[in-house]
Amino acid sequence: MADWWELRRATNRKPSTYTCPLCGKRLLAMTEHALIVPEGDASRRRHAHLECVAAARARGELPTQGEWKRAQRGPREPLGARVRRALRR
Repeated sequence: MADWWELRRATNRKPSTYTCPLCGKRLLAMTEHALIVPEGDASRRRHAHLECVAAARARGELPTQGEWKRAQRGPREPLGARVRRALRR
């Protein structure tokens, strides 16, 4: 599984049917859906139901790159403490 994902809405303009990697069900041709790209690697992109992507995001899965980076650096110091420290310099 990837550390982070690029996510965007997509509409298929060709009559292709895909299998959603999140639920395993068919994604009908020419319907609005989501394109999910693990760690920006377009060669591994997958087509998924919008509802499946929304549910996975609600569970904390499929983090974006920004969310993943914020999680890597840990919790931030409260704003007031950062301002006081900056004023002391």
